Amino acid sequence: MYRIKLENVNALLGAIAAQNDLFTPVKAGGKTNFTLWTEDTEVDLQTLKTVKSPKDVFFPQSETLYTCAKQDGKTTISVQDRCNTPFVVFGMKACDVRAIDVLDRVFLTEPVDSYYAARRTMGTVVSLACSRPDTSCFCGAFGIDCAAPQGDVATWMAEGYLYWLPQTEKGEALTAQVAALLEACQEAPVEEVKAKIREICDRLPLKDLELSQWGAQAADANFDSPLWEALYQPCLACGTCTFVCPTCQCYDIKDYNTGDGVQRYRCWDSCMYSDFTMMAHGNNRTSQMQRFRQRFMHKLAYFPANNDGMFSCVGCGRCVEKCPSHLNIVKVIKAFGKEEA
Repeated sequence: MYRIKLENVNALLGAIAAQNDLFTPVKAGGKTNFTLWTEDTEVDLQTLKTVKSPKDVFFPQSETLYTCAKQDGKTTISVQDRCNTPFVVFGMKACDVRAIDVLDRVFLTEPVDSYYAARRTMGTVVSLACSRPDTSCFCGAFGIDCAAPQGDVATWMAEGYLYWLPQTEKGEALTAQVAALLEACQEAPVEEVKAKIREICDRLPLKDLELSQWGAQAADANFDSPLWEALYQPCLACGTCTFVCPTCQCYDIKDYNTGDGVQRYRCWDSCMYSDFTMMAHGNNRTSQMQRFRQRFMHKLAYFPANNDGMFSCVGCGRCVEKCPSHLNIVKVIKAFGKEEA
């Protein structure tokens, strides 16, 4: 294990950025989100959760796939280059790192999404333990330890230092790049930090969220439940929950006429929208209740059924905080567990 004084973290970031594109939590306009680091950005490592998850570093909200142009009666197709520049995502929390594992199950399963695969190959994740999890967090219900995050490198802040632990070959390679700024140290301070974080987690109101009514076995059992008719009523179909969610992976493919040709791109979509998966004959989910049910059945039943029991929720709590109707996955889980939501 290594450490560096917190006052020297900017030097560390500069050393990383010298050889990689670097994405960090940056505060702008009073909000913190992951963006490309520059020397004049206001890095914010204290905010517990960014507004949006950092998933769009690997799965952009919008990306061009290819362009078509016609000249002199001939049509040419130019495929967008895949990511070929190494980059580092610094400061991802344990829930967001697990979310990338969820996305891997989707995009790296045959047929492999080559755009996503290229970013996963070029990207290195530096995670950061949550110093103070809050009341909207429930990652522990999904077996995530926010005190010991996964990632190529795991880091902790304590006693005026940033502690640094490489955990993979990518992590070892990044450590070698910045070795001159790091000093070897004992793990004892980090173990104390972990213990304090876990003490906080033990006091969180959602720490005992009951998932026994969900999982692969729930696909048939919960689909026809009358609870859905009551649960969906406050839903505004605004899609906020899907856009802040770190595991939602639905997208649409669109064409844009640039005037000189056609640009085909993909962009995030939401299963909560009435035109989602619209086809020539119409939509196979004609009511908001059906769309609402699909969102939660996918995360809590369908995905586990097809992915060795892994849930497609990581308990980050963003939907708990952002839903304008105070309707979220916790209320759904509790309703089926016969708990008071």
